[in-house]
Amino acid sequence: MVLEIDILGMIIFLYGPDSYRAREKLNEIIKGYKKIHKSGLNFKYFDAEEINFQDFSDTFKITSMFAETKLIILKNVFSRPKFQEDFLKEVKNLINSKDIILIYEDGEINAKNKLFNFLKKETKSQEFKLLVGQALRNWTRKEFEKYRAKIDQKAEELLIEYTGNDLWKMNNEIVKLANYKREGTIKEEDVKLLVRPEIETDIFKTIDSIAQKNKNKALRLIKTHIEDGDSPLYLLSMINFQFRNLLVVKELIESHKPYNVILKKANLHPFVVKKSYAQAQKFTLEELKKIYRKIFQADLDIKTGRVKPELALDILIAEI
Repeated sequence: MVLEIDILGMIIFLYGPDSYRAREKLNEIIKGYKKIHKSGLNFKYFDAEEINFQDFSDTFKITSMFAETKLIILKNVFSRPKFQEDFLKEVKNLINSKDIILIYEDGEINAKNKLFNFLKKETKSQEFKLLVGQALRNWTRKEFEKYRAKIDQKAEELLIEYTGNDLWKMNNEIVKLANYKREGTIKEEDVKLLVRPEIETDIFKTIDSIAQKNKNKALRLIKTHIEDGDSPLYLLSMINFQFRNLLVVKELIESHKPYNVILKKANLHPFVVKKSYAQAQKFTLEELKKIYRKIFQADLDIKTGRVKPELALDILIAEI
């Protein structure tokens, strides 16, 4: 589905779990707008977590220079119930405006939400689902073509196995592989050499299991990694890394920082912030500090030879 900007005003709605392709579409629309309206003076960006609806609404009352159509980007509206309520009250006036409103949402949205259902039915909307199967393979091939690189089928399948459908990570790995193999075709051995399997995703699953007090599942996931050849020390480092991320995000949440500020201040990949934000809600700050201390102790016990690495992991999971 391709969205195009009409000369007259409209509301565009971009949403879905695949934030990479949604962001690409957002940037494409902004670029197309700026190509026509070169001054850039009537391009506006609003975060609903930082303003109230009146601030947003007042933008339409200001006469644009050169009688240009405005492009107004609105993000995070679904985290503000009052903003949504006011938006729905004024939606007829907004639709009839000569300006363009683009609502962008990369988080989870309740399917029963009134504004969500209105936007899906009454606006130019596009959903970005996570790519799977042939659609993911097609996307991967096109990305390699952008960088004038070739990859054989086995290497492509291995890359997808390693990265999953996180297109942010996939794009990074494609750039890395394309730069490494400037001539010839990328093979399986190239992927094995340069790409780390998507163990981070499974670590998220392990931590979810810990948060849900499902220690048996967490231990089973850890055992699977070890059987697949992953080092217990590496697994501990990944658990340590993720709980450190949870601590960072949780402290920002506790200081009542809005999501967009957390995204900037956490200094982490947007995918990691999104996952950590959801997981951090399942722990208190004190619980996370206690777990982090236990991870430190497990690492110390391994490095001083007091406990074997695999046993240290088992004890850590059992004690959390």
